[in-house]
Amino acid sequence: MSFGRLERTQGPQPMSEINMTPLIDVMLVLVVIFIITAPLLASSIKLDLPRTEAAQAGDVPKSVMVVVDKSGQAFLGDKPLALDELATKLAQTAKLNPDTEVQLRADAAVPYGRIVEVMGTAQKAGLNRIGFVADPTPNVTPQPKP
Repeated sequence: MSFGRLERTQGPQPMSEINMTPLIDVMLVLVVIFIITAPLLASSIKLDLPRTEAAQAGDVPKSVMVVVDKSGQAFLGDKPLALDELATKLAQTAKLNPDTEVQLRADAAVPYGRIVEVMGTAQKAGLNRIGFVADPTPNVTPQPKP
């Protein structure tokens, strides 16, 4: 019997480097997701809507007030106009100043389709800045219950 050492071979050394393949895969998936969702974040119609808590008109160089009452009749200022007459007047305004903003005031009972017609008329006339005018909401304090 001899007492000796058994020869031990060294095993594989542990890897001390980071595995980059999963990291790159995750980053590429995120890039694809952002590429797909980015166009959805942009709106096709640019509107400057006023806030209802503080409904104050912004500093607009020139604006035209278009009003639609609950019967669907369109007014330019205080003058009632048919849709084709409104288009003519708005086209004249657009020729003078294309940066004119259309401030649209509409009754709550007006159908959405009528509002879209008026907006389309303004855009065809060359006025792309449309703002909706709203009344501020009153601050209602809740009444204490007895």
